[in-house]
Amino acid sequence: MDKKEDQKQIGVNINLDTTPILYTDNVLMSANEDGVTLDFAQKIGPSDQLRIVSRIGMSRQHAKKLLQKLSELIAMSEGKLQTNDKVLN
Repeated sequence: MDKKEDQKQIGVNINLDTTPILYTDNVLMSANEDGVTLDFAQKIGPSDQLRIVSRIGMSRQHAKKLLQKLSELIAMSEGKLQTNDKVLN
């Protein structure tokens, strides 16, 4: 049995009316012994101001999984225009 067969399928539902994709051009990251916080931000015009559009907090263990899966996704998608969605759990 290969790795893909070991992974169970997860159903993901999203309400497109209440869950927009927010553009970000900056990420502010902080961590301590309890976890990691990512503040996703947009630059406001030509100023040096940022507007936080989303804040995500997670455990250090989950952040390590995110780093690994994001690296895999980027490596897999280089040279491709679109990839399949990946669920991190």
